[in-house]
Amino acid sequence: MDRETKLESIAEATAKILTLLGEDKNREGLLKTPMRVAKSLEFLTSGYNEDPSEILNEALFSTSNDEMVLVRDIEFYSMCEHHILPIIGRVHVAYIPDGKVVGLSKIPRIVNVFARRLQIQEQLTEQIADAISEVIKPKGVAVVVHARHMCMEMRGVQKINSTTVSSALRGLFKSDTRTRNEFYNLINTHTPSNF
Repeated sequence: MDRETKLESIAEATAKILTLLGEDKNREGLLKTPMRVAKSLEFLTSGYNEDPSEILNEALFSTSNDEMVLVRDIEFYSMCEHHILPIIGRVHVAYIPDGKVVGLSKIPRIVNVFARRLQIQEQLTEQIADAISEVIKPKGVAVVVHARHMCMEMRGVQKINSTTVSSALRGLFKSDTRTRNEFYNLINTHTPSNF
């Protein structure tokens, strides 16, 4: 299905939902809403159209470094697959090179690839770790995700500001206590705001 047909189909479905909710889809404030929702959903689920291995492979470089590389506090926005409500959070990603490093900007891009799909946090965490492990083939990978789930805050139990933390550890981060502790210490260290 081409893009325009797909957008039009989503817009039509959105108009039907608005009607089923008791709204008048023809009132002034809602006339353009169906197409706005369609384009919004297209962007928020754009990760389905991206290949994480292509992104990582285009920026692999040889290195003699064998010390931890950490990109922390990567903001992300996703939507839960159960209610299609926002998940808002931060991701910390570390790896220990084994002859190869990846361009630093590719780590947040990988987070976005998986965040811009319907998700559960546990799966998001695992997918990021697995993509980095498979392509870079480092000695270890660690991913920690802190997130707020609007399906818990806006509906259901309505617990405001509750945070869910998930982790995925691979290689040395799982087998070596000192490496794992160094990672946790680094992600929990406060960085000055003017850094």
